[in-house]
Amino acid sequence: MLNDFTGAEHVYMACGYTGLRRGIDGLSAIVENNFKLDPFSNSLFLFCGRRADRIKALYWDSDGFLLLYKRLERGAFQWPRTQDEVRDLTQQQYRWLMEGINLEQPKAHRPVTGLRVV
Repeated sequence: MLNDFTGAEHVYMACGYTGLRRGIDGLSAIVENNFKLDPFSNSLFLFCGRRADRIKALYWDSDGFLLLYKRLERGAFQWPRTQDEVRDLTQQQYRWLMEGINLEQPKAHRPVTGLRVV
């Protein structure tokens, strides 16, 4: 379910380590207090522990929170460890994360912005 989650407008990744003993209230407090984001928005919030082989995801589903947990049997997630940072992932980056691929693909085509006709 988490690998092909498409219900959210945004996917936010809480970089660094998060204590995964936290539940819905603790994770939603991080979203609101540390990152100044609305946990009730149509967004998926991802958190990773120290071992990087398990993640928790928080999502508001119009009448309550979903708390999703994924543990890899082999391998680890490619998780940025910069503390106190949140990243808004593209759908492609989210797929890469779930497939165990590094988010910063040097050979990937980057979106071009700020163009204008001369």
